[in-house]
Parts: sequence; structure tokens; C-alpha cells
Amino acid sequence: MFSKRAPAPVPVPAPAPTVTGSEHWSIPRGLIVLLGAAATVVAVAGMKGFSGILGPVFLALMLTVAVQPIQDWAQKHGWPKWLGMLGALVTVYLILIGLAASLVVSTAQLATILPEYSDKMGALLDEARSSLASFGVDTEQIQNTVSSIDLTKVLGVVETALEGLLGVFSDLVFILALLLFMAFDGMSIRSRLHILAEERPEISYALSTFAKGTRKYLVVSTVFGLIVAVLDGGALWLMGIPLPILWALLSFITNYIPNIGFVIGVIPPALLGLLEGGPWLMVWVIVVYSVINFVIQSIIQPKFVGDAVGLSVTMTFLSLIFWSWVLGALGALLAIPLSLLVKAVLLDIDPATRWADILISGPKEVAKPPDAVEEPEVDEEPPEEQSRVNTEPTSG
Repeated sequence: MFSKRAPAPVPVPAPAPTVTGSEHWSIPRGLIVLLGAAATVVAVAGMKGFSGILGPVFLALMLTVAVQPIQDWAQKHGWPKWLGMLGALVTVYLILIGLAASLVVSTAQLATILPEYSDKMGALLDEARSSLASFGVDTEQIQNTVSSIDLTKVLGVVETALEGLLGVFSDLVFILALLLFMAFDGMSIRSRLHILAEERPEISYALSTFAKGTRKYLVVSTVFGLIVAVLDGGALWLMGIPLPILWALLSFITNYIPNIGFVIGVIPPALLGLLEGGPWLMVWVIVVYSVINFVIQSIIQPKFVGDAVGLSVTMTFLSLIFWSWVLGALGALLAIPLSLLVKAVLLDIDPATRWADILISGPKEVAKPPDAVEEPEVDEEPPEEQSRVNTEPTSG
């Protein structure tokens, strides 16, 4: 009765037009590298131009990260948020004000004792002149060499360097104000990071990695810096070097400077040892400093730090040079935390770029892949035994 209607044909979409090589356009990879390098140069020049502002801001950020566990501990134990904020703020204020006051007093003491070494310096130069003459050195050459040496100027350079270190805290009011504002923000940082972890887990991972690594580095460097300061100060006091507390404080501060901090800390007491007791006392100061700092900073301390920093020795040294050039003395003190911040923002934040950690991090033990686990050996049956079993009739 009714004829069966054929189903309507399904429309087939037209194939997408193929894009030929001449129509497809993309930026060459080499040009991308050049643009990235140019942007890096502009960013670094901007940081160097605003180093007077960025330096204190970075210092306040590092100190806030260091004392943030105080606020977290207070909130976990049900204390009011304002109480944890007050505890963190008081702690960091005491640290900054104490360091600044100690540097002011010690630098003033150094300025008062420097004129006392003028006569000792003259006697030391006369002794050096006679020693060179006894070895047959020409008198005119001796005069030219000795006249170019002025230990008072050298110690003046040391005093200038200490004043420059004190200049780190010259913006103390600005830093204290920044710490106050950051401490207020720290009361809600846990809840904000929790939301961030749900919305952007990669960013949360990068920031948490930076905070944990920086905090561990600062804590370990502080503890070992105190140990080095006590040992250096005690040794200098026993050897009769003037102002041992100042040089112990300098050893504590330079412990935050990687690679060359020990060299900076030993120069002033060694020069005073030369003026106070002659070359042998200077040699003893250098030997004692070298032994203490090598054992603690090169053997013991790295075992506690472990891979928290995540930077190789070469990258650590380059970070020191770079940040010292960009931010000055503050850059030298905060070279490692600043490098960790850049690493977190540029590398850890994107899974596609985390492979670079393999190149810039320290040596790591290569884990054995699961597929390479050796299986227990199984004794194989002899060929004749296998053929016998295979030829035996199976019972029905």
C-alpha cells in the first residue's frame, strides 16, 4: 500500500581547504629566541634602574616568607589571626633592628681605632723595606713599591665596605612599612593559596616550591651562620684581634653570600692581625678561618641543605654575580632566594619547561626505572626433559 521511502542522504561536510606552505605563516624559532633575549635585556635594565626600590621590596618579601610559618602555626592552633601576624611582625622587626644597631655600633668602634695603627703601619713598612734590601732588591724599587702601599687606605676601604653594608639598612623605614603590609596580607594567604591550588594548580605548585626552598635555605644558612660567627669570634678573641664581635657579625652576614662570602669575611680581621701582631698572626687568622669555614660551610652545611636550593654550583656563582650587578649588596645577600623566585616564575610554573631543572640543578641520583627491575632467575628444564613431557599422552 505504501511504498517504502529511501532514507535521506546524510550530507558529507566539504573537506577543509589545505593550507599550502606559502599561505601558512609562523614566527621562526630563531626570531622567537631573539625577541625573548631582547625582552630579557629590557627587563634586567629596568630592574637595575629601579634597584633602589626593588632591593628593599625583595628583602621584605624574603623576610615575610621566612616568618610566615609563625602565622600558619598560630592559625592551625586556633589563635586569632592578628596574634599570629603580630608575632611574625615582632620577630622580623627585632632581627632587622638588631642587625642594624650592631653594625652601627661596630662601625663606629672601627672608625675610632683606625688612627691608632698609623705608627704600627710605619714600623711594618720599615721592616718590609729592610727585609727586601737584605735580599738584594734595589733601594729605588723598594721605595717605589713601599710608597704605593698604604694600609691605612686599605683599612679605609674596609670601613667603606662596612658602611656600604650598613647602607643596606638605610631604607629601614621603607622596609619596616613593607613588612607591616605584607604581614597583614599574610593573615589571608593560606585561604588564597587554597583557592589558587584549585583554580591554577601549576601556579600554586611553583609558588609553594619557591616558598619551601627559600625558607629552608634561610633557616639552614642562619643556623650555620650563627655557628660560624661564634667560632670565628671566639678564635679572634683568643688570638687578640680587636673588635672580635664585629668580625663575628660580619661572618654571620657573609654566610648568606654563596661561594665568596668567607673570603669577604676574612679580609678585615686578617689585615688587623697583620697590624697587631705581624705576618704570622695574619697567617694564623687566615688558617683558623679557613679550617672553620671549610669544615662547616663545605662539608657539614651542604648535607643539611640537600637539594632544597635546586641550583648547581655554577648556577649559584653566576646568580651571585648577576644579582650583585643588578641590585648591589642586597643582590649578593639574596642571590639564592632571588634565583629561586625567577626559577619558580619562569620554569616551575609550566610543566613544559620543568625539564630545565635537570640542567641547572645540582647532581641527583638517577633512579632505576621500574622496567629494569631484575626478575628472579627460574631454572629452565633440560631440553630432553621438556620433550619427554611434551610427548607424554595426556590422560583423558
